[in-house]
Amino acid sequence: MAANYRAVCRSRSRADFISKLAVVTEEADETVFWLELLVETGIVREVQLEKLLTEANELIRIFGSSLHTGKSK
Repeated sequence: MAANYRAVCRSRSRADFISKLAVVTEEADETVFWLELLVETGIVREVQLEKLLTEANELIRIFGSSLHTGKSK
């Protein structure tokens, strides 16, 4: 996710920015999926991942909002 966000910061055009930010948003969602899977399968206790899940979900909202703003302009 971080490497893809760095690519967003180096976008060459608005279309490139939107495209790359969409990838970052997808990667953030995928991260949440894997964290939830670790909890649901019992590999890791939920209490151990609470903060990470909260942060990852916040990032999804931030990136999603930025994506929406970028598309609406």
